[in-house]
Amino acid sequence: MTIIKALDEIDLDSLTEWVVAQRWFSGKSREVHVGVRTALPLCEDPGLGLVIAEARTPAGTHELFQLVVGVDGGALDHDALADPERAAALADLLRGGGTVEGAEHTVAFTWADAAPTLGDRPTVRPLRAEQSNSSVVIDDQVILKVFRHLEPGENPELEMLEFLSTHGFDGAPTLVGSYSLHGDLIDATLGVAQQYLAGAVDGWDLAQDALTSGATDRLTPRLADLGRVVGEMHSALGSDASDPDFAPEEASDEALPLFIATIDEEIEQVFSKLPEHEVFAPITGRGDDLRDRLRRMSSGGSVGRLIRHHGDLHLGQTMLDDGRWTILDFEGEPSRPLRERRRKRSALRDVAGMLRSFAYAASAAERAGASLPDGWEAAARQAFLDGYHAGVEPALLPAGEAATAQVLAIFELEKAVYELRYEIDNRPDWAAIPVAGIARLLDEDTP
Repeated sequence: MTIIKALDEIDLDSLTEWVVAQRWFSGKSREVHVGVRTALPLCEDPGLGLVIAEARTPAGTHELFQLVVGVDGGALDHDALADPERAAALADLLRGGGTVEGAEHTVAFTWADAAPTLGDRPTVRPLRAEQSNSSVVIDDQVILKVFRHLEPGENPELEMLEFLSTHGFDGAPTLVGSYSLHGDLIDATLGVAQQYLAGAVDGWDLAQDALTSGATDRLTPRLADLGRVVGEMHSALGSDASDPDFAPEEASDEALPLFIATIDEEIEQVFSKLPEHEVFAPITGRGDDLRDRLRRMSSGGSVGRLIRHHGDLHLGQTMLDDGRWTILDFEGEPSRPLRERRRKRSALRDVAGMLRSFAYAASAAERAGASLPDGWEAAARQAFLDGYHAGVEPALLPAGEAATAQVLAIFELEKAVYELRYEIDNRPDWAAIPVAGIARLLDEDTP
């Protein structure tokens, strides 16, 4: 069977069953029907095609998803990325540049002049650990991230890597190429190829190794270096007033009060449904105290200038390679709409996300049996913040150390309340981590 014939004869029942079973499909709890909005062959030998599928629910919601498909014997293979030969064909299309024309849509491929040289028949292997996308490693030099859930517009991963590479920041992977869809249905980024850090260590794994082996004295200085790199990233993202998509903006007078109101509502909702369990004892019945504390923290002041930011920063989004930190995954939180992920916000939201990651790292190590030195988390926080302030442009932050610390505490509270809701719904055994963060804020001296 040819790829053209396979695309013409897609079995929708089989397609629906396969899509719903994938880790990157978020609608598993809903009744879903999957149809095909457009399909076009990418190459005939080996058979490789692109399908844009639409998942619809009886309530009328619909989402678009990308499938890279092939032909396996006489049937359609829904996941050609798992097949080395067909995945290599996609890599060949990327490095060749150019376009593939369909009846209604065009797929455009780009490849950087400075991209690594791939073999005549590149070796390709899939990565299995992802939740929202699918990635393949090409010749252990390039990683191609294929975006499954599609929205109109340029994906922030591509946009951010392009911007950072031209504005003096070397703490992100080198952008190698991309491919995108253009047509009446949608104009969207389909995938981004970037430098693969073959010998690097994931920041979360690095922290766990250090914490469980008693090597915290080596980890803490590295967190200071990480803070500096994050500060330099924010400085670069706020450096170009001529680019409307990245130019820093002054926050309105209403920005902080509106943000506080959102957190206040979240606190009310979460605390009204706290389970009756001893793990929640430090904060049970203290929702009003927390809301009052929040209002006092928000009196006056500004969140600083608003810039494009990472949007999902934690230890697992970093890699250490030969003593140098690299920050990964600039697409933001995939569960949020693309428009929201592109919105300019305070740089301190990223800082808060990383600090909360330290709390999770410490708890995970203790759950694994480690005994951490007294005050390790506080020391790690301070090291990171010292590095951050050494790397960031001060004009991006609220005026003065006290104001910056106060706004950062608000963002940490927002993150901890979000974590509390998530852990109650998904991982109750981990709820003690956000509980401890919220309790610490309640027990601190009033600013």
